[in-house]
Amino acid sequence: MKGLTTVIFLVISNIFMTCAWYGHLKFKDMSWSQNLGLFSIILISWGMAFFEYLFQVPANRIGFKDDGGPFSLVQLKTIQEAITLVVFMAFSTIVFKQRFEWNHIVGFCLIVLAVFVIFKKW
Repeated sequence: MKGLTTVIFLVISNIFMTCAWYGHLKFKDMSWSQNLGLFSIILISWGMAFFEYLFQVPANRIGFKDDGGPFSLVQLKTIQEAITLVVFMAFSTIVFKQRFEWNHIVGFCLIVLAVFVIFKKW
């Protein structure tokens, strides 16, 4: 159960992170934000990133092997990176209408292979 909770929290965390890091690029399309300066955009992004940390820190605490969780530190980081790519792909497709090319898919498959290698007991 701790493993599933960790993954769910990391997904939620990554949604907030992706919105904070890249969502502001869509602000220019929204009437309420067209006159905002860079500092205002930074503050809004920091506000979104706060919610990222509300999920990311507990996810790592719950999932970390030394705290009774099922994952090593390297495994936690690997899970987080894989989730980041999945969330980013969905975000960029839905929000930015980006199309993924064959090389993006091959690159993603190589990252999935890296996850396998890290989790495999050799």
